[in-house]
Amino acid sequence: MHEPNGGYRHREQIGAAGTGRNLSAHLALRFDRCSAEQWAERISLGQVFLDERVATGHETLRAGQWLVWARPPWVEPEVPLATAILFEDADLVAVAKPSGLPTLPAGGEFLEHTLLALVRRRHPEASPMHRLGRGTSGLMVFARGPESRSTLQAAFREPGTRKVYRALCQGEPEQDHFEIESPIGEVPYGPLGQLHAATPQGRPSLSRVSVLERRGDCTLLDVEILTGRPHQIRIHLAFAGHPLQGDPLYGPGGTPLPGCQALPGDPGYLLHAHRLDLNHPRSGERLHLICQPPPPLRPNHDG
Repeated sequence: MHEPNGGYRHREQIGAAGTGRNLSAHLALRFDRCSAEQWAERISLGQVFLDERVATGHETLRAGQWLVWARPPWVEPEVPLATAILFEDADLVAVAKPSGLPTLPAGGEFLEHTLLALVRRRHPEASPMHRLGRGTSGLMVFARGPESRSTLQAAFREPGTRKVYRALCQGEPEQDHFEIESPIGEVPYGPLGQLHAATPQGRPSLSRVSVLERRGDCTLLDVEILTGRPHQIRIHLAFAGHPLQGDPLYGPGGTPLPGCQALPGDPGYLLHAHRLDLNHPRSGERLHLICQPPPPLRPNHDG
């Protein structure tokens, strides 16, 4: 079993929504992964602070106060922790993310078992320029410092920037090349309240799809995304009638499967951030960053 992590100190400033609330009620409402009884225990153990004083739980909150709670170390779920540096210089670092590794801390489970934590061991100043789902593997780019982040954001928005993913979908599309334009937005979803999916009320979205290899019951694809909506490729391919092979969440139409209780981070699908082409934010040099896909996402003639 892995060693416990170093614990975590959550810090937030009370805003208008929290003003007038009882501290215990506020904690139970804001962080409902813990029950009121669990919060009462944390308070009694001296793990909650209000304006740098140990809290009693009976305080009435005021706007501007600082609330801090210290979560003791815990053992995080096991995930793949092997990564590789694909490119680095003074402005950015590109790394290979394995499928199953969360990009950022999430869900109260992951803190040090994240790509962000691994990258920051080497580059403490790094911040992610985009995000890959837990089940998605491939190329991730981090900026090295605030100035680099600002210039990289501008480079990502340039028309010539290209982001290409490799995917394995169910069935065989009729065409070798096609576009998917379904809007993507939030829809009601029981397990989470809201979930991104295909919906006419969503934001405009565009994916360009190219067939690489037809395998009978599934098809290997390159997918270029021209917008960056959450779960865009999973939603768009499902909307087109070809959900990702093994996707536990999205079904035909680009909405959750009937009776589904899966979460977006649940594994099973095959999706890989393969290539990123962009102009270097400082030199202007054209960068072609590539992360080789795993064997199931390579054409058979590649070996």
